[in-house]
Order: sequence, then C-alpha cells, then structure tokens
Amino acid sequence: MVTIINYKQRQKEDGSTFYVLEVQGGIEMVMSQTTNQFYATSKKASITSTFDELTCQALIGTQMQGSIVKQECEPYEYTVKDTGEVIILHHRFAYSLNEPGKENTVKQHVSNSFASEIESFSRNGKHVLAEV
Repeated sequence: MVTIINYKQRQKEDGSTFYVLEVQGGIEMVMSQTTNQFYATSKKASITSTFDELTCQALIGTQMQGSIVKQECEPYEYTVKDTGEVIILHHRFAYSLNEPGKENTVKQHVSNSFASEIESFSRNGKHVLAEV
C-alpha cells in the first residue's frame, strides 16, 4: 500500500499547469553503511494526475494499492541536502500498481449488457458529455 502525502503544481512546456500526487510507501528498516545501526525510512514517488487542486487536497491521506519500486534510469546529479555533496544516481523511485512479490491482481470486468444513449469524450482535457 502507498499513501498520498502531498501534491505539487508543475508546469508543462506550453506553460499550462498540472498537479502531481506525492505518494509514500510503508516503513522500511535500513542498516547504515557508516554506523551499522538501523534507521527507519520510506520511499517516495510522484504520480502525474488530471485532478484540480481541490481534489488533490482532498486526496491527502488516501491509501492505494501498489508500492514504490527502484527503477533504473539515465545517470543524473543529485545533491544530498544534509551535506551538500553532489552524487551521480542511476535510479529513481517510481509508483508500481503491483505490491512487491505479488502478481498483477487487477481484474477486468466486462459486461455485454451495458448499453448507453450517451457517449463520453474529451477534446480539451475536460469531461464532456455529448448526445449521439
């Protein structure tokens, strides 16, 4: 499980804005390489969303299925906040729908009896109903 702990506004190249949800995984115990003592930590990641700011605020504290996983990526520089040291990282943390060690448990439910008189589509990123 992950918990939505915050949200942030981001800007696209075209100048428009959107919101990302910050999610945090469960507590993990890690042994320090310098002191050989355990410390508690948790992984964090961001998920892009289509929500407005009020919805993002309301979602803080919500728990969702999934986990935060380590994902390989192109090398990049990272500055350690406490020491100011600049290091090169080759990974990032990303949200995964699957819990660690479990298969994908998402099931699709299909019903042939569903019929609709209205079609739903979007041309501008907003939910719009159109009569057919």
